[in-house]
Amino acid sequence: MMAEAQLFVSQDEFTCSMCLDTLTDPVSIPCGHSFCLKCLTNFWDQSEVCNCPQCRHIFTTRPELHRNTVLDVVVKKIKKPRFSPHLSEDYAAPGNMECDACTGMKFRAVKSCLTCMISYCQTHLQPHFEIAAWKDHKLVDPDRNLKDKVCAKHQKSLEIFCKTDETCICMMCVVTGHEGHEKVELETERKEKQKQLGSTLRKIRRRLMKRQRKLKETRRAVEQMKISVEREVEENEKIFTDLIHCIEDARKKLVERIREQGKRETEKAEGVVEQLEKEIEELKKRDAELKELSETKDHIHFLQTFSSSCVLPADEDSPSFTVTADFSSEDLRKELSNLKNNLEKISQWNIMTLTPLGCRAPIFTLQPHEPCSRKEFLQYFCPLTLDINTAHSELRLSEENKKVTREETETEYPDHPDRFDYCPQVLCREALTGTRCYWEVECSGDNMLIGVAYKGLSRKGEGDECSLGFNDKSWSLQCFYSQYFDYHNSQQTVICAPYSPRIGVYLDWPAGSLSFYSVSHTMTLLHRLNTSFTEALYPVFSLDPDCSVTICHLTPCEH
Repeated sequence: MMAEAQLFVSQDEFTCSMCLDTLTDPVSIPCGHSFCLKCLTNFWDQSEVCNCPQCRHIFTTRPELHRNTVLDVVVKKIKKPRFSPHLSEDYAAPGNMECDACTGMKFRAVKSCLTCMISYCQTHLQPHFEIAAWKDHKLVDPDRNLKDKVCAKHQKSLEIFCKTDETCICMMCVVTGHEGHEKVELETERKEKQKQLGSTLRKIRRRLMKRQRKLKETRRAVEQMKISVEREVEENEKIFTDLIHCIEDARKKLVERIREQGKRETEKAEGVVEQLEKEIEELKKRDAELKELSETKDHIHFLQTFSSSCVLPADEDSPSFTVTADFSSEDLRKELSNLKNNLEKISQWNIMTLTPLGCRAPIFTLQPHEPCSRKEFLQYFCPLTLDINTAHSELRLSEENKKVTREETETEYPDHPDRFDYCPQVLCREALTGTRCYWEVECSGDNMLIGVAYKGLSRKGEGDECSLGFNDKSWSLQCFYSQYFDYHNSQQTVICAPYSPRIGVYLDWPAGSLSFYSVSHTMTLLHRLNTSFTEALYPVFSLDPDCSVTICHLTPCEH
Protein backbone atom coordinates (compact mmCIF):
# COMPACT_ATOMS: atom_id res chain seq x y z
CA MET A 1 0.00 0.00 0.00
CA MET A 2 2.81 2.41 0.82
CA ALA A 3 4.52 1.66 -2.50
CA GLU A 4 1.28 2.27 -4.38
CA ALA A 5 0.67 5.50 -2.46
CA GLN A 6 4.12 6.71 -3.39
CA LEU A 7 3.39 5.98 -7.05
CA PHE A 8 0.13 7.91 -6.81
CA VAL A 9 1.88 10.92 -5.30
CA SER A 10 4.46 10.91 -8.12
CA GLN A 11 1.86 10.84 -10.88
CA ASP A 12 3.02 14.20 -12.35
CA GLU A 13 6.38 12.62 -13.10
CA PHE A 14 4.71 10.26 -15.59
CA THR A 15 3.13 12.91 -17.81
CA CYS A 16 3.88 13.22 -21.52
CA SER A 17 5.35 16.69 -22.21
CA MET A 18 3.63 16.74 -25.61
CA CYS A 19 -0.01 15.92 -24.83
CA LEU A 20 0.33 16.87 -21.12
CA ASP A 21 -1.56 13.72 -20.13
CA THR A 22 -0.47 10.55 -18.37
CA LEU A 23 1.79 8.46 -20.58
CA THR A 24 0.06 6.00 -22.92
CA ASP A 25 2.19 3.21 -24.40
CA PRO A 26 5.31 4.92 -23.01
CA VAL A 27 8.51 4.81 -25.08
CA SER A 28 11.96 6.05 -24.09
CA ILE A 29 14.56 7.47 -26.49
CA PRO A 30 18.40 7.53 -26.18
CA CYS A 31 18.49 10.99 -24.55
CA GLY A 32 16.50 9.59 -21.58
CA HIS A 33 13.12 11.30 -22.07
CA SER A 34 9.85 9.40 -22.39
CA PHE A 35 6.70 10.15 -24.41
CA CYS A 36 3.49 8.54 -25.59
CA LEU A 37 4.21 6.31 -28.56
CA LYS A 38 1.55 8.01 -30.68
CA CYS A 39 2.62 11.56 -29.71
CA LEU A 40 6.29 10.96 -30.57
CA THR A 41 5.51 9.12 -33.80
CA ASN A 42 3.24 11.95 -35.03
CA PHE A 43 5.84 14.54 -34.05
CA TRP A 44 8.64 12.84 -35.97
CA ASP A 45 6.39 12.24 -39.00
CA GLN A 46 5.69 16.00 -39.21
CA SER A 47 9.21 17.23 -38.37
CA GLU A 48 12.01 17.94 -40.85
CA VAL A 49 14.66 16.70 -38.40
CA CYS A 50 14.53 13.86 -35.89
CA ASN A 51 15.06 15.40 -32.44
CA CYS A 52 13.84 15.14 -28.87
CA PRO A 53 10.74 17.36 -28.39
CA GLN A 54 11.91 18.17 -24.84
CA CYS A 55 15.71 18.71 -24.88
CA ARG A 56 15.98 19.26 -28.70
CA HIS A 57 18.79 16.67 -29.01
CA ILE A 58 19.13 15.75 -32.70
CA PHE A 59 19.46 12.11 -33.80
CA THR A 60 21.30 11.36 -37.03
CA THR A 61 19.12 8.32 -37.61
CA ARG A 62 15.56 7.86 -36.37
CA PRO A 63 15.61 5.51 -33.34
CA GLU A 64 13.36 2.49 -33.31
CA LEU A 65 10.58 2.90 -30.75
CA HIS A 66 9.80 0.07 -28.31
CA ARG A 67 7.34 0.21 -25.45
CA ASN A 68 9.06 0.65 -22.08
CA THR A 69 7.49 -2.32 -20.29
CA VAL A 70 8.61 -1.28 -16.80
CA LEU A 71 7.31 2.24 -17.24
CA ASP A 72 4.09 0.90 -18.80
CA VAL A 73 3.39 -1.20 -15.69
CA VAL A 74 3.98 1.81 -13.41
CA VAL A 75 1.70 4.02 -15.49
CA LYS A 76 -1.07 1.46 -15.50
CA LYS A 77 -0.87 1.26 -11.72
CA ILE A 78 -1.08 5.01 -11.54
CA LYS A 79 -4.17 5.07 -13.76
CA LYS A 80 -5.86 2.36 -11.65
CA PRO A 81 -8.25 4.09 -9.20
CA ARG A 82 -7.40 3.59 -5.56
CA PHE A 83 -8.82 4.67 -2.25
CA SER A 84 -6.47 6.31 0.26
CA PRO A 85 -8.51 8.59 2.52
CA HIS A 86 -6.14 8.17 5.42
CA LEU A 87 -3.11 9.65 3.69
CA SER A 88 -2.43 13.20 4.71
CA GLU A 89 -1.15 13.85 1.16
CA ASP A 90 -4.78 13.61 -0.12
CA TYR A 91 -5.92 16.70 1.78
CA ALA A 92 -6.05 19.80 -0.36
CA ALA A 93 -2.98 21.93 0.33
CA PRO A 94 -2.76 25.61 -0.62
CA GLY A 95 -2.67 25.79 -4.40
CA ASN A 96 -4.34 22.38 -4.91
CA MET A 97 -7.80 22.01 -6.42
CA GLU A 98 -10.40 20.95 -3.84
CA CYS A 99 -12.98 18.23 -4.31
CA ASP A 100 -16.36 19.79 -5.02
CA ALA A 101 -18.20 16.84 -3.39
CA CYS A 102 -16.37 16.95 -0.05
CA THR A 103 -17.99 18.56 3.01
CA GLY A 104 -15.99 19.79 5.95
CA MET A 105 -12.27 19.04 5.43
CA LYS A 106 -11.86 18.90 1.64
CA PHE A 107 -9.60 16.43 -0.10
CA ARG A 108 -7.45 17.18 -3.12
CA ALA A 109 -9.21 16.77 -6.46
CA VAL A 110 -7.61 14.11 -8.66
CA LYS A 111 -9.98 14.29 -11.66
CA SER A 112 -12.56 16.58 -13.18
CA CYS A 113 -15.64 15.18 -14.90
CA LEU A 114 -16.72 17.01 -18.05
CA THR A 115 -20.13 15.33 -17.82
CA CYS A 116 -20.82 16.19 -14.19
CA MET A 117 -18.88 19.49 -14.54
CA ILE A 118 -17.32 19.12 -11.07
CA SER A 119 -13.99 17.88 -9.69
CA TYR A 120 -13.60 14.83 -7.44
CA CYS A 121 -11.16 13.52 -4.89
CA GLN A 122 -10.15 9.87 -5.06
CA THR A 123 -12.98 8.81 -2.71
CA HIS A 124 -15.80 10.61 -4.50
CA LEU A 125 -14.39 9.63 -7.90
CA GLN A 126 -14.77 5.91 -7.12
CA PRO A 127 -18.43 5.66 -8.31
CA HIS A 128 -17.32 6.63 -11.83
CA PHE A 129 -15.50 3.28 -11.96
CA GLU A 130 -18.20 1.23 -10.23
CA ILE A 131 -21.53 2.57 -11.55
CA ALA A 132 -22.14 1.49 -15.15
CA ALA A 133 -24.04 4.69 -16.10
CA TRP A 134 -21.10 6.83 -15.00
CA LYS A 135 -18.34 4.84 -16.68
CA ASP A 136 -18.93 6.74 -19.94
CA HIS A 137 -18.32 10.12 -18.28
CA LYS A 138 -15.27 11.90 -19.63
CA LEU A 139 -12.61 12.32 -16.96
CA VAL A 140 -9.70 14.71 -17.31
CA ASP A 141 -6.96 15.99 -15.02
CA PRO A 142 -8.15 18.55 -12.46
CA ASP A 143 -9.31 21.65 -14.34
CA ARG A 144 -10.15 24.96 -12.65
CA ASN A 145 -11.89 26.27 -15.78
CA LEU A 146 -14.63 23.70 -16.24
CA LYS A 147 -17.10 26.44 -17.18
CA ASP A 148 -15.02 27.08 -20.30
CA LYS A 149 -15.73 23.47 -21.32
CA VAL A 150 -19.50 24.05 -21.30
CA CYS A 151 -21.64 25.74 -23.93
CA ALA A 152 -22.79 29.04 -22.46
CA LYS A 153 -26.07 28.81 -24.37
CA HIS A 154 -27.14 25.21 -23.76
CA GLN A 155 -25.03 24.28 -20.69
CA LYS A 156 -23.83 21.18 -22.52
CA SER A 157 -20.29 19.86 -22.94
CA LEU A 158 -18.36 21.21 -25.91
CA GLU A 159 -17.75 18.16 -28.09
CA ILE A 160 -17.65 19.43 -31.68
CA PHE A 161 -15.51 22.03 -33.49
CA CYS A 162 -17.19 24.19 -36.14
CA LYS A 163 -14.53 24.93 -38.76
CA THR A 164 -16.78 27.48 -40.44
CA ASP A 165 -17.08 29.64 -37.32
CA GLU A 166 -13.74 28.56 -35.79
CA THR A 167 -15.36 27.75 -32.43
CA CYS A 168 -16.15 24.82 -30.12
CA ILE A 169 -19.86 23.87 -29.89
CA CYS A 170 -22.06 21.39 -28.11
CA MET A 171 -24.39 18.81 -29.69
CA MET A 172 -27.39 21.15 -29.33
CA CYS A 173 -25.50 23.85 -31.28
CA VAL A 174 -25.00 21.35 -34.09
CA VAL A 175 -28.71 21.14 -34.81
CA THR A 176 -29.82 24.62 -33.76
CA GLY A 177 -27.31 27.08 -35.14
CA HIS A 178 -24.63 25.45 -37.29
CA GLU A 179 -26.57 23.61 -39.99
CA GLY A 180 -24.55 23.29 -43.17
CA HIS A 181 -21.30 24.26 -41.45
CA GLU A 182 -18.19 22.16 -41.70
CA LYS A 183 -17.84 20.34 -38.38
CA VAL A 184 -15.32 17.87 -37.01
CA GLU A 185 -14.59 16.21 -33.70
CA LEU A 186 -12.42 18.10 -31.24
CA GLU A 187 -9.67 15.48 -31.43
CA THR A 188 -9.58 15.71 -35.23
CA GLU A 189 -9.29 19.50 -35.18
CA ARG A 190 -6.71 19.28 -32.40
CA LYS A 191 -4.52 17.08 -34.58
CA GLU A 192 -4.79 19.55 -37.45
CA LYS A 193 -4.07 22.49 -35.19
CA GLN A 194 -1.25 20.51 -33.57
CA LYS A 195 0.44 20.27 -36.96
CA GLN A 196 0.11 24.03 -37.43
CA LEU A 197 1.37 24.56 -33.90
CA GLY A 198 4.36 22.34 -34.59
CA SER A 199 5.14 24.33 -37.73
CA THR A 200 4.80 27.60 -35.84
CA LEU A 201 7.01 26.28 -33.03
CA ARG A 202 9.71 25.31 -35.53
CA LYS A 203 9.56 28.79 -37.08
CA ILE A 204 9.73 30.42 -33.66
CA ARG A 205 12.68 28.28 -32.64
CA ARG A 206 14.52 28.99 -35.89
CA ARG A 207 13.83 32.69 -35.39
CA LEU A 208 14.91 32.39 -31.75
CA MET A 209 18.18 30.75 -32.75
CA LYS A 210 18.74 33.47 -35.34
CA ARG A 211 18.09 36.22 -32.78
CA GLN A 212 20.34 34.51 -30.25
CA ARG A 213 23.16 34.34 -32.81
CA LYS A 214 22.54 38.00 -33.66
CA LEU A 215 22.61 38.91 -29.96
CA LYS A 216 25.85 37.02 -29.51
CA GLU A 217 27.40 38.71 -32.54
CA THR A 218 26.18 42.13 -31.36
CA ARG A 219 27.63 41.63 -27.90
CA ARG A 220 30.91 40.51 -29.43
CA ALA A 221 30.88 43.57 -31.69
CA VAL A 222 30.18 45.84 -28.70
CA GLU A 223 33.14 44.38 -26.82
CA GLN A 224 35.36 44.81 -29.87
CA MET A 225 34.08 48.36 -30.24
CA LYS A 226 34.95 49.13 -26.60
CA ILE A 227 38.45 47.77 -27.12
CA SER A 228 38.75 49.77 -30.34
CA VAL A 229 37.54 52.95 -28.61
CA GLU A 230 40.12 52.58 -25.85
CA ARG A 231 42.86 51.84 -28.36
CA GLU A 232 41.86 54.85 -30.49
CA VAL A 233 41.81 57.11 -27.42
CA GLU A 234 45.23 55.85 -26.33
CA GLU A 235 46.74 56.32 -29.78
CA ASN A 236 45.35 59.85 -30.16
CA GLU A 237 46.37 60.70 -26.61
CA LYS A 238 49.88 59.54 -27.47
CA ILE A 239 49.94 61.71 -30.61
CA PHE A 240 48.82 64.79 -28.69
CA THR A 241 51.22 63.98 -25.85
CA ASP A 242 54.07 63.67 -28.36
CA LEU A 243 52.98 66.96 -29.92
CA ILE A 244 53.03 68.65 -26.51
CA HIS A 245 56.46 67.13 -25.81
CA CYS A 246 57.74 68.39 -29.16
CA ILE A 247 56.52 71.90 -28.37
CA GLU A 248 58.00 71.67 -24.86
CA ASP A 249 61.34 70.42 -26.22
CA ALA A 250 61.37 73.22 -28.80
CA ARG A 251 60.64 75.72 -26.01
CA LYS A 252 63.48 74.36 -23.87
CA LYS A 253 65.94 74.35 -26.77
CA LEU A 254 64.95 77.89 -27.73
CA VAL A 255 65.37 79.16 -24.15
CA GLU A 256 68.72 77.36 -23.85
CA ARG A 257 69.92 78.74 -27.19
CA ILE A 258 68.89 82.29 -26.26
CA ARG A 259 70.57 82.01 -22.85
CA GLU A 260 73.74 80.50 -24.37
CA GLN A 261 73.90 83.28 -26.92
CA GLY A 262 73.32 85.84 -24.18
CA LYS A 263 76.10 84.24 -22.10
CA ARG A 264 78.55 84.38 -25.03
CA GLU A 265 77.66 87.98 -25.70
CA THR A 266 78.00 88.79 -21.99
CA GLU A 267 81.44 87.17 -21.84
CA LYS A 268 82.58 89.21 -24.85
CA ALA A 269 81.22 92.38 -23.25
CA GLU A 270 82.93 91.59 -19.95
CA GLY A 271 86.28 91.20 -21.79
CA VAL A 272 85.80 94.57 -23.43
CA VAL A 273 84.82 96.11 -20.07
CA GLU A 274 88.02 94.73 -18.50
CA GLN A 275 90.15 96.09 -21.33
CA LEU A 276 88.41 99.48 -21.15
CA GLU A 277 88.95 99.62 -17.41
CA LYS A 278 92.69 98.94 -17.92
CA GLU A 279 92.91 101.65 -20.56
CA ILE A 280 91.05 104.11 -18.34
CA GLU A 281 93.47 103.35 -15.49
CA GLU A 282 96.42 103.86 -17.81
CA LEU A 283 94.99 107.14 -19.13
CA LYS A 284 94.32 108.38 -15.62
CA LYS A 285 97.94 107.59 -14.73
CA ARG A 286 99.20 109.35 -17.85
CA ASP A 287 96.95 112.31 -17.05
CA ALA A 288 98.47 112.62 -13.57
CA GLU A 289 102.04 112.38 -14.97
CA LEU A 290 101.38 115.05 -17.60
CA LYS A 291 99.76 117.30 -15.03
CA GLU A 292 102.79 116.91 -12.79
CA LEU A 293 105.10 117.59 -15.76
CA SER A 294 103.16 120.68 -16.68
CA GLU A 295 103.61 122.07 -13.18
CA THR A 296 107.40 121.40 -12.82
CA LYS A 297 109.79 124.38 -12.58
CA ASP A 298 112.68 122.36 -13.91
CA HIS A 299 113.04 123.33 -17.58
CA ILE A 300 115.62 120.69 -18.32
CA HIS A 301 113.48 117.85 -16.84
CA PHE A 302 110.44 119.13 -18.72
CA LEU A 303 112.25 119.17 -22.05
CA GLN A 304 113.88 115.77 -21.52
CA THR A 305 110.57 113.93 -20.68
CA PHE A 306 108.21 115.86 -22.94
CA SER A 307 108.72 113.75 -26.06
CA SER A 308 108.06 110.37 -24.38
CA SER A 309 105.24 111.58 -22.18
CA CYS A 310 103.18 113.05 -25.02
CA VAL A 311 103.10 109.88 -27.15
CA LEU A 312 99.66 108.14 -26.85
CA PRO A 313 98.42 104.81 -28.30
CA ALA A 314 96.15 105.10 -31.35
CA ASP A 315 92.39 104.98 -30.72
CA GLU A 316 91.86 102.07 -33.15
CA ASP A 317 93.86 99.89 -30.87
CA SER A 318 91.06 100.09 -28.33
CA PRO A 319 88.51 97.17 -28.40
CA SER A 320 85.41 97.83 -30.47
CA PHE A 321 82.23 96.08 -29.25
CA THR A 322 78.59 97.14 -29.34
CA VAL A 323 76.29 95.78 -26.68
CA THR A 324 72.73 95.16 -27.94
CA ALA A 325 70.34 96.28 -25.23
CA ASP A 326 67.26 94.73 -26.96
CA PHE A 327 68.24 91.06 -27.36
CA SER A 328 65.34 89.73 -29.51
CA SER A 329 64.45 88.16 -32.87
CA GLU A 330 61.43 89.57 -34.66
CA ASP A 331 61.51 86.81 -37.28
CA LEU A 332 61.49 84.07 -34.66
CA ARG A 333 58.61 85.68 -32.74
CA LYS A 334 56.70 86.04 -35.99
CA GLU A 335 57.13 82.34 -36.78
CA LEU A 336 56.04 81.33 -33.29
CA SER A 337 53.06 83.65 -33.51
CA ASN A 338 52.01 82.04 -36.80
CA LEU A 339 52.36 78.59 -35.24
CA LYS A 340 50.25 79.69 -32.29
CA ASN A 341 47.54 81.03 -34.63
CA ASN A 342 47.49 77.76 -36.58
CA LEU A 343 47.14 75.71 -33.40
CA GLU A 344 44.30 77.97 -32.25
CA LYS A 345 42.55 77.41 -35.58
CA ILE A 346 42.91 73.65 -35.23
CA SER A 347 41.44 73.81 -31.71
CA GLN A 348 38.35 75.46 -33.24
CA TRP A 349 37.84 72.72 -35.81
CA ASN A 350 34.94 70.29 -35.42
CA ILE A 351 35.55 66.61 -34.85
CA MET A 352 33.31 64.90 -37.42
CA THR A 353 32.23 61.26 -37.48
CA LEU A 354 32.01 59.90 -41.02
CA THR A 355 30.85 56.53 -42.31
CA PRO A 356 32.10 56.21 -45.90
CA LEU A 357 30.12 54.11 -48.37
CA GLY A 358 31.04 50.44 -48.04
CA CYS A 359 32.93 51.01 -44.80
CA ARG A 360 31.36 49.72 -41.58
CA ALA A 361 33.74 51.44 -39.16
CA PRO A 362 33.24 55.18 -38.52
CA ILE A 363 36.07 57.58 -39.32
CA PHE A 364 36.90 60.52 -37.08
CA THR A 365 38.31 63.60 -38.76
CA LEU A 366 39.02 67.25 -37.95
CA GLN A 367 36.89 69.62 -39.98
CA PRO A 368 37.82 73.33 -40.14
CA HIS A 369 35.14 75.94 -39.61
CA GLU A 370 33.39 77.37 -42.65
CA PRO A 371 35.70 79.93 -44.31
CA CYS A 372 34.67 83.56 -43.84
CA SER A 373 36.82 85.62 -46.15
CA ARG A 374 37.42 85.05 -49.84
CA LYS A 375 41.08 84.52 -49.06
CA GLU A 376 40.14 81.56 -46.81
CA PHE A 377 37.87 80.13 -49.53
CA LEU A 378 40.64 80.36 -52.10
CA GLN A 379 42.73 77.98 -49.97
CA TYR A 380 40.40 75.26 -51.23
CA PHE A 381 40.35 76.37 -54.87
CA CYS A 382 39.81 73.46 -57.26
CA PRO A 383 40.48 73.97 -61.01
CA LEU A 384 37.70 72.56 -63.19
CA THR A 385 37.40 71.64 -66.85
CA LEU A 386 34.19 71.00 -68.81
CA ASP A 387 33.76 67.47 -70.16
CA ILE A 388 32.98 67.76 -73.89
CA ASN A 389 31.73 64.14 -73.96
CA THR A 390 28.76 65.15 -71.77
CA ALA A 391 27.84 68.45 -73.50
CA HIS A 392 24.40 68.77 -75.12
CA SER A 393 24.49 69.51 -78.85
CA GLU A 394 23.30 73.13 -78.31
CA LEU A 395 26.17 73.87 -75.92
CA ARG A 396 29.46 75.17 -77.31
CA LEU A 397 32.65 74.95 -75.26
CA SER A 398 35.46 77.49 -75.56
CA GLU A 399 38.44 79.02 -73.74
CA GLU A 400 40.09 75.63 -73.30
CA ASN A 401 36.82 74.09 -72.09
CA LYS A 402 36.40 76.68 -69.32
CA LYS A 403 33.39 78.43 -70.87
CA VAL A 404 30.05 77.05 -72.06
CA THR A 405 27.54 78.97 -74.21
CA ARG A 406 24.13 77.85 -75.42
CA GLU A 407 23.42 78.74 -79.04
CA GLU A 408 20.52 78.23 -81.45
CA THR A 409 22.55 76.09 -83.83
CA GLU A 410 23.56 72.60 -82.79
CA THR A 411 27.14 71.35 -82.67
CA GLU A 412 27.76 67.99 -84.30
CA TYR A 413 29.30 66.14 -81.39
CA PRO A 414 30.06 62.43 -81.84
CA ASP A 415 27.67 60.02 -80.13
CA HIS A 416 28.69 59.22 -76.58
CA PRO A 417 26.85 57.35 -73.78
CA ASP A 418 27.63 60.19 -71.31
CA ARG A 419 26.17 62.95 -73.50
CA PHE A 420 22.90 64.69 -72.53
CA ASP A 421 20.57 64.23 -75.49
CA TYR A 422 17.66 66.42 -74.29
CA CYS A 423 18.60 68.54 -71.27
CA PRO A 424 21.00 71.40 -72.19
CA GLN A 425 23.58 70.40 -69.56
CA VAL A 426 27.29 69.67 -69.28
CA LEU A 427 29.39 68.09 -66.52
CA CYS A 428 32.97 68.78 -65.48
CA ARG A 429 35.61 66.08 -65.74
CA GLU A 430 36.75 66.31 -62.12
CA ALA A 431 35.29 63.93 -59.52
CA LEU A 432 35.12 65.65 -56.12
CA THR A 433 35.10 63.41 -53.06
CA GLY A 434 36.51 63.19 -49.55
CA THR A 435 37.79 66.78 -49.43
CA ARG A 436 36.85 70.49 -49.48
CA CYS A 437 36.67 72.32 -52.80
CA TYR A 438 35.87 75.85 -53.95
CA TRP A 439 35.28 77.29 -57.43
CA GLU A 440 33.75 80.41 -58.94
CA VAL A 441 31.83 81.03 -62.16
CA GLU A 442 30.86 84.15 -64.14
CA CYS A 443 27.27 84.04 -65.39
CA SER A 444 25.85 85.88 -68.41
CA GLY A 445 22.19 85.71 -69.44
CA ASP A 446 18.81 85.40 -67.81
CA ASN A 447 18.49 81.77 -66.75
CA MET A 448 21.08 79.15 -65.84
CA LEU A 449 21.60 76.47 -63.17
CA ILE A 450 24.84 75.80 -61.30
CA GLY A 451 25.22 72.68 -59.19
CA VAL A 452 26.69 69.25 -58.56
CA ALA A 453 25.52 65.72 -59.31
CA TYR A 454 26.44 62.08 -58.91
CA LYS A 455 27.82 60.35 -61.97
CA GLY A 456 24.60 58.31 -62.10
CA LEU A 457 22.56 61.36 -63.22
CA SER A 458 20.62 60.11 -66.26
CA ARG A 459 21.73 61.50 -69.62
CA LYS A 460 19.02 60.32 -71.97
CA GLY A 461 15.45 61.61 -72.14
CA GLU A 462 13.55 64.59 -70.78
CA GLY A 463 12.35 63.29 -67.41
CA ASP A 464 13.19 64.65 -63.98
CA GLU A 465 15.81 61.93 -63.58
CA CYS A 466 17.94 63.89 -66.09
CA SER A 467 17.27 67.49 -64.97
CA LEU A 468 19.73 69.17 -62.62
CA GLY A 469 18.14 69.65 -59.18
CA PHE A 470 14.97 67.68 -59.94
CA ASN A 471 16.06 64.30 -58.54
CA ASP A 472 17.89 62.81 -55.57
CA LYS A 473 21.19 62.67 -57.48
CA SER A 474 21.75 66.41 -57.96
CA TRP A 475 21.71 69.80 -56.19
CA SER A 476 21.55 73.18 -57.93
CA LEU A 477 21.24 76.97 -57.66
CA GLN A 478 19.17 78.69 -60.35
CA CYS A 479 20.04 82.26 -61.42
CA PHE A 480 16.78 83.44 -62.96
CA TYR A 481 16.39 87.10 -64.00
CA SER A 482 18.48 88.43 -61.09
CA GLN A 483 16.75 86.09 -58.65
CA TYR A 484 17.96 82.90 -56.97
CA PHE A 485 16.28 79.53 -56.35
CA ASP A 486 17.67 76.35 -54.83
CA TYR A 487 16.54 72.95 -56.18
CA HIS A 488 16.96 69.37 -54.94
CA ASN A 489 14.70 66.42 -55.70
CA SER A 490 12.16 68.84 -57.27
CA GLN A 491 11.93 70.82 -54.00
CA GLN A 492 12.32 74.58 -54.55
CA THR A 493 13.70 77.13 -52.07
CA VAL A 494 13.32 80.84 -52.85
CA ILE A 495 16.44 82.87 -51.96
CA CYS A 496 16.29 86.59 -51.18
CA ALA A 497 19.73 88.12 -51.79
CA PRO A 498 21.35 90.82 -53.94
CA TYR A 499 22.26 89.67 -57.44
CA SER A 500 25.87 89.17 -58.52
CA PRO A 501 27.04 87.71 -61.84
CA ARG A 502 29.84 85.86 -60.04
CA ILE A 503 28.86 82.81 -57.95
CA GLY A 504 31.16 80.95 -55.57
CA VAL A 505 30.52 77.28 -54.74
CA TYR A 506 32.02 75.71 -51.61
CA LEU A 507 31.78 71.92 -51.23
CA ASP A 508 32.72 70.28 -47.92
CA TRP A 509 32.24 66.66 -48.98
CA PRO A 510 33.26 65.02 -45.65
CA ALA A 511 30.88 67.26 -43.69
CA GLY A 512 28.06 66.83 -46.25
CA SER A 513 27.80 70.59 -46.88
CA LEU A 514 27.26 72.50 -50.16
CA SER A 515 27.19 76.34 -50.07
CA PHE A 516 26.53 78.93 -52.76
CA TYR A 517 27.91 82.48 -52.38
CA SER A 518 27.35 85.75 -54.20
CA VAL A 519 30.87 87.11 -54.82
CA SER A 520 31.49 90.87 -55.06
CA HIS A 521 33.48 93.02 -52.65
CA THR A 522 32.18 90.67 -49.93
CA MET A 523 31.10 87.03 -49.74
CA THR A 524 27.31 86.75 -49.29
CA LEU A 525 25.90 83.33 -48.44
CA LEU A 526 22.97 82.55 -50.73
CA HIS A 527 22.11 79.04 -49.57
CA ARG A 528 23.69 76.16 -47.69
CA LEU A 529 22.40 72.60 -47.65
CA ASN A 530 23.50 69.79 -45.36
CA THR A 531 23.18 66.15 -46.31
CA SER A 532 25.30 63.00 -46.41
CA PHE A 533 27.12 62.45 -49.69
CA THR A 534 27.70 58.81 -50.56
CA GLU A 535 29.75 59.06 -53.76
CA ALA A 536 31.83 61.45 -55.86
CA LEU A 537 30.23 64.68 -57.10
CA TYR A 538 30.67 66.40 -60.48
CA PRO A 539 30.02 70.13 -61.08
CA VAL A 540 27.14 70.59 -63.60
CA PHE A 541 25.78 73.55 -65.58
CA SER A 542 22.43 73.95 -67.35
CA LEU A 543 21.73 76.94 -69.63
CA ASP A 544 18.89 78.66 -71.47
CA PRO A 545 19.52 80.14 -74.97
CA ASP A 546 21.89 83.13 -75.14
CA CYS A 547 23.36 82.28 -71.72
CA SER A 548 26.93 81.42 -70.84
CA VAL A 549 28.90 80.28 -67.80
CA THR A 550 32.66 80.72 -67.42
CA ILE A 551 34.74 78.84 -64.86
CA CYS A 552 37.01 81.44 -63.26
CA HIS A 553 40.75 80.92 -63.01
CA LEU A 554 41.75 81.55 -59.40
CA THR A 555 44.88 81.25 -57.29
CA PRO A 556 45.10 80.84 -53.51
CA CYS A 557 46.84 84.22 -53.16
CA GLU A 558 44.22 86.16 -55.15
CA HIS A 559 42.31 88.85 -53.21
